[in-house]
Amino acid sequence: MKELTLDDLRSLMRLSAGEDESIDLDGDIIDVTFKDLAYDSLAVLEMAGRLERDWGVIVPDEVAATLETPRAVLDYVNGRAAVN
Repeated sequence: MKELTLDDLRSLMRLSAGEDESIDLDGDIIDVTFKDLAYDSLAVLEMAGRLERDWGVIVPDEVAATLETPRAVLDYVNGRAAVN
């Protein structure tokens, strides 16, 4: 599996919950919390489901709940991919 990039994640975020007009997802968001990006826990769970469907990486609900930033998601997904 290829590495999940921030641009890939941005696309998944937009598909999962859209984009708040006041938030620039194309900016420097890697360490911004999902809460500050206007993504609630349901949006993060939807993104986790898309990661499983589109990338083949299972992100259990209890793990998804701990992933607070895009960097955390990238680290988790790319770390899991390296193991497989």
